[in-house]
Amino acid sequence: MPIALKRVYDPVSKDDGMRILVDRLWPRGLSKERAKIDQWLRDVAPSDALRKWFNHEPEKWARFKRRYFEELRGHDGIIQEIRQLASRETVTLVFAAKEKRMNNAVAFKEYVLRSRKGVRSKRTKLE
Repeated sequence: MPIALKRVYDPVSKDDGMRILVDRLWPRGLSKERAKIDQWLRDVAPSDALRKWFNHEPEKWARFKRRYFEELRGHDGIIQEIRQLASRETVTLVFAAKEKRMNNAVAFKEYVLRSRKGVRSKRTKLE
């Protein structure tokens, strides 16, 4: 299941495959033409309250993921669609955050991959 991660401000590549923006807000200063986004899934992004609470503070990362995974539990259809798409072609989850290791796209990818293995319903496995 090829799921890649890429910052939206990085150069677009033909190897990106389907580019899916997983942020609630459109990236600052970037036109739709330049971003080359195939799909914008703002509904799978963390809620505004969770995003503001996290504020990219590393010490909150584990708690952020736990809370974000709870929010994602209502999006089984979208998760399944991404898994099916990724079984046929590369899917690149695109994000705007400067932080490349601890952001919602990283957590979202982890959720998609773990839920694929059938552990999504076991809360302790996702934390």
